[in-house]
Amino acid sequence: MKKFSFVAHMPDTPGSLHRAAEIIKKYEGNINRIQFDRRIDPGTVFYEVTASDSSYKKITDELAFIGYLQSSLKPLDFLKFCVYLPNRPGALYEFLGFTTSAGANIALIDFDDKGRHPDRLTVSLNLEQSAIVDRLLDTLKSRYRLEIIEYDKTGKHLDDTVFYVRFAQAVRDLIGESEDAFLLSFLAETNHIAQELMDRGCNPHQVFESVLATGQTMRATSGEHFYADVQQFRITDTATLFCFQPPCGGSLFIIDTPKERVMIDTCYGIYHHDIMAMLSRYGLGDMSRISRVIVTHADADHCGASGFFSAPVSMHHATLEILRTNNRAYGSRSEGSVLEEFYTKMVNLFSKFNVPADVECFSAPTGITRGIFPVIGSFRIGEIELEVLDGLGGHTCGQVFLYSKEYGLIFAADSVINFGSMTKERADYSSLAAFLVTSVNVDSDLAKQERVALMALAEETDRALAPSGRRCLICGGHGAVSVMANGKLAVYGDIMRYEAGRDS
Repeated sequence: MKKFSFVAHMPDTPGSLHRAAEIIKKYEGNINRIQFDRRIDPGTVFYEVTASDSSYKKITDELAFIGYLQSSLKPLDFLKFCVYLPNRPGALYEFLGFTTSAGANIALIDFDDKGRHPDRLTVSLNLEQSAIVDRLLDTLKSRYRLEIIEYDKTGKHLDDTVFYVRFAQAVRDLIGESEDAFLLSFLAETNHIAQELMDRGCNPHQVFESVLATGQTMRATSGEHFYADVQQFRITDTATLFCFQPPCGGSLFIIDTPKERVMIDTCYGIYHHDIMAMLSRYGLGDMSRISRVIVTHADADHCGASGFFSAPVSMHHATLEILRTNNRAYGSRSEGSVLEEFYTKMVNLFSKFNVPADVECFSAPTGITRGIFPVIGSFRIGEIELEVLDGLGGHTCGQVFLYSKEYGLIFAADSVINFGSMTKERADYSSLAAFLVTSVNVDSDLAKQERVALMALAEETDRALAPSGRRCLICGGHGAVSVMANGKLAVYGDIMRYEAGRDS
């Protein structure tokens, strides 16, 4: 027995759901999940069933035979026009006979004989086959005066009676042409998280809008619209730290020395070409100088471009497992969450995640700790030695932090973020993830412990550096590089703006 999922598109008539359930029962299928909501789409139903391979085939064959099984998501044509009807009984009835014969689904009809145009009927139609559009228009033109207001073949102007077709078309716009089977599977998974969030009181339309907004915001801020906030710090006489905040997602850091460069996190894959152009602007464009890429954790906004680099990529073994399972909640108490699993797949898809081929995992704990964090490795870049601290698994399992007591550096990943330094646009984008998974941390209790311990480590390091007049720089996964000030985070240093195609 296996679990299968499929999408049904049923007539909006009494008994349709009952008939489908009868077919599933007939072949001994067990329904594990069903979701239908007229507020979203009055004809589309999502099923998950447990059945044998042979039973599932019989179920879907019979559903297909009666026209219930949805196997394609071709965009429908949309036609909006005005037709001038004669003022006599039966005129509307006769007109509707032509649209019904054409297989047209009326999305809008508007007529008022006391209005500004008492003889004009406005109609919007969704047509399932583009070939019939011309025939319908020819038929109507031969009998009525017509004015075409809009004729759309992209599926962008369809009404909510074909909501999932519209949604699929919007996804196609983001990822390019895809097989219908893939899109149907993606729709089923999106519907599943909508069902989960509706159970928690969320508006289903906000779920679908947030999914699309995630991909649309990435695309809208790439290419010529890419920008970043940049900070630069001299750490030693020969080492410089750069922080680049892209429009969406996590920051990218580079420690530059005369002999080598180390990159810490990589941002989204969709930004890779934009970031390469930006790095060239700051004299960092020679990728052969990058000796290592260090990944703090598995979220796509931190490691999604790591596969583009030829240098070895270092990460926690649990981070590698998250990439393998495609589930950011792997290894946590939230591992079974449909929200976390879908979000991982969705963001990886929209952000063009490029999985690294050459991966080196950090070692086992050395027996040394920094505060509550075990040391599981170290790297030297010029004079700077960075210890790798093993996190508790609050934000994601396998998230690590990098620390140098001597030079006052803490790369805190997503456990310490100066939210006050984030622009409204970045905060709005981050809120999409918070809505879709309800919390960006897979274990909020552990995440709080990590944050408190890292800030305590920063204050301890500040005290040790005080005689030299230097500060401990907290390099969070988002927002500006900051320092501790009266127990809170404060932006440190100047912030420059980079814009694609412009000088800083």
